[in-house]
Formats: sequence, structure tokens, C-alpha cells
Amino acid sequence: MRVVADTSALGSLGTIADRTWNPLDQLLDRESILVPATVVDELAETAAYDDASGAAASRVLDRRSAIEGRDVSLDESFPLDDGENAAVTLANQCGAAHLLCDEFTQLALVHASLVETRLVTTPTLLLTLARTDAVDSRTAAALLQEVADVRSWTKNSYVQRASAVLDA
Repeated sequence: MRVVADTSALGSLGTIADRTWNPLDQLLDRESILVPATVVDELAETAAYDDASGAAASRVLDRRSAIEGRDVSLDESFPLDDGENAAVTLANQCGAAHLLCDEFTQLALVHASLVETRLVTTPTLLLTLARTDAVDSRTAAALLQEVADVRSWTKNSYVQRASAVLDA
């Protein structure tokens, strides 16, 4: 299955990619992951920082050989940053099954811009991995909490809903 990912989602997964079992490896090992060249550039810029986001981006770039980069022309009228703009464009161009995106403040716009691609956030990905028994719910909940702490998502309604399901 083809999955397009943007910088925010890969950064989220990178925050927990230093574990023996982690969702980034699961995704890269199971799916065909495509990213716009813009996303690779944004990850490289972020990796230069000496903080949790920089370390997360570096972990993703360490797996770069499992990610296919593609050049995409940006829609200058699209009101999101270049990474999301390019990811939405690529997902629509290649008919991706899923777009992995954590741009929570603009999810409705991202969702409305997708033609046949399903929008998936990191909380949703962790729920799906738990539901398909790729990981137990307790581990998925702990990973989600760790991402939420690093990404300052503790009050995010998507995260709270996913946490409630995983804790049930």
C-alpha cells in the first residue's frame, strides 16, 4: 500500500523511533512510503537542532533508504506550509491510500484537499496498530503519551480520544 507522509507525522514517529519495537519501523517495513523532496529538506533542517525534534528528524533520516522521495510542484495558493502542500499534492498525484499528517490545526483543510486518499494521524496510526494486534494497547498508549509530551499535544482532542480508546 502506498502511504505519503509529511514532516509533522514523520517527526512524531521519530520521537519514539529509538525503541526495539516502534511504529516508524512498522510503517517503513510494511508499506511503500513516499515523501515529497520538500519533506526530506524540512527533516534535514530540523535535524540540525540540538533538541528532541532534531533527534526525531535524525532518526527518520537514518531510515531514509526505506523512504522514496519525489519532486512535486507546489500549489502556491494552498494555504499550508510547503511540506503539507507538497504531501497533499503527492498523495493526490500518486493515488496514495493514506496521507500520514499531524497538522492538527488544519486537518479539515488537509482532509478536504484529498481526492481519494485517507487522512491518518499518528494517534490514529497507533490505534490501528493496537487494533490489528501489531502492538498491545498499553504499549501504544505509552508511545502516544510520549509523543504527546514531546509534541505538546497533551490537550489535543485527537490525542485525548485515542488515549481514551487505548486505555479502555
